[in-house]
Amino acid sequence: MRNWQDIENTAFDLIVIGGGSNGAGVARDAALRGIKTLLLDKDDFGSGTTGWSSRLIHGGLRYLEYFEFNLVRESLREREVLLRVAPHLVQPLQMSIPIYAGGSRDFWEIRAGMILYDLLSFDKSLPNHRTLSVQKCQQLFRHLNPVGLKGAAQYFDAQVVHAERLCLELILSAQAAGATALNYAKVTQLHHQNGQVTSLTCVDQLTGHTHTLQGSPQVVVINTSGPWVDEVLQGSQPSDISKGRKIGGTKGSHMIVDPFPGAPTAALYVEAEKDNRPFFILPWANQYLIGTTDIRYNGDLDRIKAEDHEIDYLLAETNRVIPCAQLTRADVRFTYAGVRPLPYSEGKKTSSITRSHVLYDHAQEGINNLISLIGGKLTTYRQVAEEMVDAAMKKQGQTVTASSTKDEPLPGAIALNNALIETMISKYQAVVSRDAIFHLFSIYGSHAVRILDRVNQTPELGEPIVPGLLDIQAQVVHAVQGEQAHTLLDICLRRTILAMQTNYGFDVLPAVTAILQQHCGWSESECDRQIQQYHHYIELNSLPDFAMAKST
Repeated sequence: MRNWQDIENTAFDLIVIGGGSNGAGVARDAALRGIKTLLLDKDDFGSGTTGWSSRLIHGGLRYLEYFEFNLVRESLREREVLLRVAPHLVQPLQMSIPIYAGGSRDFWEIRAGMILYDLLSFDKSLPNHRTLSVQKCQQLFRHLNPVGLKGAAQYFDAQVVHAERLCLELILSAQAAGATALNYAKVTQLHHQNGQVTSLTCVDQLTGHTHTLQGSPQVVVINTSGPWVDEVLQGSQPSDISKGRKIGGTKGSHMIVDPFPGAPTAALYVEAEKDNRPFFILPWANQYLIGTTDIRYNGDLDRIKAEDHEIDYLLAETNRVIPCAQLTRADVRFTYAGVRPLPYSEGKKTSSITRSHVLYDHAQEGINNLISLIGGKLTTYRQVAEEMVDAAMKKQGQTVTASSTKDEPLPGAIALNNALIETMISKYQAVVSRDAIFHLFSIYGSHAVRILDRVNQTPELGEPIVPGLLDIQAQVVHAVQGEQAHTLLDICLRRTILAMQTNYGFDVLPAVTAILQQHCGWSESECDRQIQQYHHYIELNSLPDFAMAKST
């Protein structure tokens, strides 16, 4: 529940602005160290760059090309941490790189990169790389374009199918440790005097009410708002504390398609012929996720859309690599785009802009208790959070205590072969199918038991939301009553991935709103308002222009 009176009367020692993976990681780390922490996000948790990522937990193989060895080592180390503390969400993923004559990298260069990648991940639990001859490659990938094929390299990284839920579990863990975390709370002003941020103004986006929040005398403010870092800084009072632009983001667009002729059973990491950019063809949630692009972006950060030419680029390159795919615009089931919050760098090639993060201390601008994060990746959120909290504690003059997040499992952490799953199947299979129960554990981990408890109390909630999908009605109720979901977008895009599996979510809205009216007290008028809001958002941010033109 949002108790603004209590929040306004609490003097927080750490205030985090931005609830993506980095901000959520900071809030969790700080709360676990006993720091009185508040996190605010202007939209839903994970609704920005985190939710629109390629959903990979990777070591950054291509960063070797730019000699960012420290970043690769850090990423590989953090990948191993996530495989250990979030085994229900983060799974090993074999990646194959087909190598063609005429590509920008020779076979020996890729092999040398693979060897170095293995050396930098010396403490990993995943297998080392291997190279495939042309014959072996064609045997394993029968539908790859054979023209100019010289072989392939294979290695392991990891995938997080539900990136938004990884972020949400960080929020839930932070709250369990004592943090306060609010979505739909937009920070509009930072107030500072005598070189200190003393308070901030925020608007409750759900009610429209404005609130002023005070920090303790030793408060530190952490700006982890990703692409919106500069926007947050520009809202400072009495004067702008942002000297120069900090973020120069690039847009990455993706498309989702159903299984197609020649679709690989394992992930492909391919070099595009048009511009030599790498892109991925990833098995994902019984579909395929294909992306990404890398285009400098200076547009509206609240309206980021995969353009038609980007989708055509991904379709053409996929069809080139797998000629029998013959994918067309009609095969596209969902598109999305996000902005990487990279350091501002005028004139640089987008792929060469560093992916390393920077903790920007605004003390150099006269504000001693404000730090902004520039950059940061999904894979390395935990390391970033540890560094941020260390820096905040030093500013507060405290002895820096050790972070526990390297070993602390996420709330739902459970191996997907755990005996608990079979126990729940035996208990509930009369009302929930075996496949649906396993599906729940792959999303919620051990917290799937909470979903099944709702079914135990109300058996009809064990029914599928819509025929053909494994998601059950109890998930909708749990999203609202247990996971701070306030909108249809929260439910269909981030607590579940219904939007990506059912015609942009339009087909599932009647069923979801019926559940909300019956079990969550939503009125018919509220549901109608939410449906309009949902359509508006999807049309602006996800529905391709070519699909819009067809529908009108």
